[in-house]
Amino acid sequence: MIAKTNPIKNVEYVVVGLGIAGICFCENLLRHNKSFVAFDKGFNGATATSGGILNPTVLRWFNVAWKASEFYPAAIPFYETMAERMQSKFITFKSIYKIFNDANELNNWAIATDKQRTKPFLSATLVKNANDNINAPLGFGEVKGAVQIDVPELLSGFSNMLQKEDKLVKEQFQYDLLEVSDNGVRYKDITAKHIVFCEGIQALHNPFFPNEKLVGNKGEFLIIKAPELKLDVFLKGPMYIIPLGDDTYKVGATFIRGDLSVKKTAYSEKEIRRHLKAMISCDFEVIGSATGIRPTTPDRAPVIGNHQEHPRITFFNGLGSRGFMMAPLLSETLYNHLESNKPLPADVDINRVL
Repeated sequence: MIAKTNPIKNVEYVVVGLGIAGICFCENLLRHNKSFVAFDKGFNGATATSGGILNPTVLRWFNVAWKASEFYPAAIPFYETMAERMQSKFITFKSIYKIFNDANELNNWAIATDKQRTKPFLSATLVKNANDNINAPLGFGEVKGAVQIDVPELLSGFSNMLQKEDKLVKEQFQYDLLEVSDNGVRYKDITAKHIVFCEGIQALHNPFFPNEKLVGNKGEFLIIKAPELKLDVFLKGPMYIIPLGDDTYKVGATFIRGDLSVKKTAYSEKEIRRHLKAMISCDFEVIGSATGIRPTTPDRAPVIGNHQEHPRITFFNGLGSRGFMMAPLLSETLYNHLESNKPLPADVDINRVL
């Protein structure tokens, strides 16, 4: 008896990983009517455990985030169009209220709101604190234009959409089964012109990726229930307090460079609790936690581009804690590079770290 074999499925792209990088790249492929198959096991990565905040500013310094003037204007319409395609409401505009620690911060905020770069995002009008459960005697500075991404809604909705279109395989990608040639790649019964690895910290297990150039940055959150808090904006003090609905909030996150363990740590929980008690005065109950490893690089910039020896292999990684803002424009940049051979910006090109 002759064993049955599956027919070869020919596509233009194979995409590995459906965190925010993989989702945005796949969305670009959909918009350009490119055929593809995505592989994702559902790993609880940095995107899944993130706070879902798209913030164009660096509030520690009252400044604008790296390349925010390029990334932010591209990200908002990108997500709005994606949400329309998915018939979803995963994107919501929500202000960030920054708690002022002292008069010096108030003064620095006033200076920042008059600068050309920060003026579009930092409101010159201070917000008085009308919530007795928040410790902010000096009031708040308001960040305009911030966005909350409903991460579970985005991840499950996009995954379900791809599954219905037969574009998703929910299994662990096996690197040893990948065959690479000058003309394309083959994986099991799938052939493609390109394979794009969007794996986040999982790239450390990828034999094709220069993993010594990827640094894990561990972030831990606590999930709390605080019925008296009644907060409907992002609150920023030593930590973020992120509304989730039903009187629940996500609080964090910590930044621990080089720690790749996804187990929560007693030290981080203690620190989050300490900062939280400094920000609010009402009772709260810890009802859960979340831990993720952000993929960062030594120079803290993303890495996108092709493998040096195998140009049919491409990487999209290193988005760190700003992935929601950077991924839309970077995914388009990478797509144009692969389809039209447009040069990659030197500050994100993977060749800079090789």
